Amino acid sequence: MSTRQIILDTETTGLDAALGHRILEVAAVELIDRRLTGNHLHRYINPERASEEGALQVHGLTEDFLRDKPKFGEIAPELLDFISGAELVIHNASFDLSFLNKEFALLDLKTVKEYCPGVVDTLAMARELHPGKRNNLDALCDRYQIDNSKRTLHGALLDANLLAEVYLAMTRGQESLIIDMAPAPQAAAATRRAAGKLELVVLAASVEELAEHDKQLAELDKASNGATLWRKIDAGAADAAKT
Repeated sequence: MSTRQIILDTETTGLDAALGHRILEVAAVELIDRRLTGNHLHRYINPERASEEGALQVHGLTEDFLRDKPKFGEIAPELLDFISGAELVIHNASFDLSFLNKEFALLDLKTVKEYCPGVVDTLAMARELHPGKRNNLDALCDRYQIDNSKRTLHGALLDANLLAEVYLAMTRGQESLIIDMAPAPQAAAATRRAAGKLELVVLAASVEELAEHDKQLAELDKASNGATLWRKIDAGAADAAKT
């Protein structure tokens, strides 16, 4: 069964929906089975109010530009149609959800989580993977070598596409590699038959390579505050040897 996810981002007039700030741009990008499909939804919205100066400096969307754009109620049906039934992937999800839920409430609609089966917060995920480091979208793009050179201002569609790449990079574990790279059954069988006829050569790591490997493991262990699995296994083995 295919897994459908929607990478979602909004731009707003300010930082707090409870103070009456509104959504003025929304973008949603579709992933199916961890692959971008090219399907997306992107709308500018007339928020019916001015942006705070700080927010305006972030997104650059003026009242004049937004004046002839549809109001949120006009785009809500197509937004709901696009995201319903999909898992949402959002950076700092509580922020965007607070604004979406406020907009939905004004239209007597249910909360977002009643339309979507789950929400992945990539900010929480990044903080767990990279404790103590900057984990905003720009920092993550730099960390995962994703080109964000066009991001001079925040824009919902550009940010959603960048977040999709960041999310795929952060979650590209062994299971996803197998899914992405597994050969067709016939090709796999042919590979196994060919491998049976080969004389495999095993190259042992040098002393220098082993030392560099230990150094990399130590750095990973330090970054995770000693939570790495291999350290726990090593400690357990050492304790067992003493008994």
